[in-house]
Amino acid sequence: MKFIDQIGRCVNLNGIPKRIISLVPSQTELLFDLGLESHIVGITKFCVHPIHLKKTKAIVGGTKQINIGKIKSLNPDIILCNKEENTKDIVEACEQICNTHVSDIFNIDDSLELINQYGLLFNKKEEAQIIVKSIQKKAEDFKTFIQKKTTLKAAYFIWKNPWMVAGNNTFINCMLGLNHLINVYDTQNRYPEIELKNTAINKEVDVVLLSSEPFPFKNSHKKEVQAFYPNAHIVLADGEMFSWYGSRLTKAFVYFKKLRLNLEAFQAL
Repeated sequence: MKFIDQIGRCVNLNGIPKRIISLVPSQTELLFDLGLESHIVGITKFCVHPIHLKKTKAIVGGTKQINIGKIKSLNPDIILCNKEENTKDIVEACEQICNTHVSDIFNIDDSLELINQYGLLFNKKEEAQIIVKSIQKKAEDFKTFIQKKTTLKAAYFIWKNPWMVAGNNTFINCMLGLNHLINVYDTQNRYPEIELKNTAINKEVDVVLLSSEPFPFKNSHKKEVQAFYPNAHIVLADGEMFSWYGSRLTKAFVYFKKLRLNLEAFQAL
């Protein structure tokens, strides 16, 4: 069976893969929600949902550095990667071991496509469709909720030292747009480094989102950022809701509603 992944690579399968290694946390969670826990043999140290997998599955490294020897010893049928999360070298090394599927996610449609692809790959079509339909329903409900809400200018920080934000051509940027949040850094590509300066555009920013990952922003960072965005509401954002695709999207839109209500309460002050 020939299968085309999300970056156009042909994956040749002799049958349904039974031994799976996932090098992407959000995809590990998706595998579990598809009912494939017993087939997962290896995950990364960042695969924290569900948390018990870190005790029951082999840890093969992170998303940028992997233990090739350990991966080989697990005798996988397929390795699941992502173009953004994993490096080209990692993908090429995995290809030398077994079939390797690479996802590439920029928006909700890409996410739904991936879920359906896993449904086909692992003979979980019905389970995949249940997740897809749940996400579609919740997304439509959220669009109704958000359609008359005020559009706000936003900045989304992912790292400190150096300061880095989410720019254009990212899944995060797509999620900001769904929340009627205009990304003030969307003229820059991917995840640009920026310098915190007191500029005219900073004064126009309504909300600054400090993500919980990959840098674990805390309350202690709010004051530091507030000095450069004097009129903005500084919010600690759940990074998983903005950057994890797959089945995490079944929870994201409830979170987004609560976030909007929080922002409205601040705007009313």
